[in-house]
Amino acid sequence: MRPADLAREHGISTQAVRNYEQDGFLPPAARTPSGYRIYTERHATALRAFLALVPAYGHATAGGIMHAVNEDDLGRALTLVDRGHEQLLRDRETLNTVRKAIGPLTAGPAGEPAATGWSIGELAHHLGVTAATVRAWERAGILVPARNRATGHRVFQPSDIRDAELAHLLRRGGYPLAHIATVVAQVRTAGGTESLAEALETWQDRLTARGLAMLDAAGRLSEYLRA
Repeated sequence: MRPADLAREHGISTQAVRNYEQDGFLPPAARTPSGYRIYTERHATALRAFLALVPAYGHATAGGIMHAVNEDDLGRALTLVDRGHEQLLRDRETLNTVRKAIGPLTAGPAGEPAATGWSIGELAHHLGVTAATVRAWERAGILVPARNRATGHRVFQPSDIRDAELAHLLRRGGYPLAHIATVVAQVRTAGGTESLAEALETWQDRLTARGLAMLDAAGRLSEYLRA
């Protein structure tokens, strides 16, 4: 086979096929006396596997899996696959936890803040945590409150309180701050509490798509291993 033969099947460029080989995602190709690459069905199977792995695990992990397989390190390849499934499971558990919290979050905090917002002490009291805990959440990027221009004090508005309540819930569930920051950022970009439920449905759709992609990738990878 020529590079164009492999490229045509997936609608990619011949240069992309060459790049994938150079990056180690495909096994090395033999060469003609004039230097042209010669690909076989094994290369076609490897390309199908790599391109199926990308939407399932991301480009970097997909490349790592193919590197491991091509270096006959099946244990490392399967470890990367297992970690991808483990991450998907954690994301599903987080989504379920957030869904349970939708009711109180979308209903708004008990005791709306004044027009000037809540202070860090008022927020801490509302959640039953210390002000130091709230500051730690801010350092982790979970909370991004505005500051009073005159005093420099933090001012927490309803959206900040929602983020803090979500963080508090996830923290009680044992999630690390870095993971909570990612979840809160996803909720924040949803556009507020009104869009929270819709954002979670979109999140669910993405997780479902990734899970289905993993099933497809498993079949393609198994086919390549047999080859």
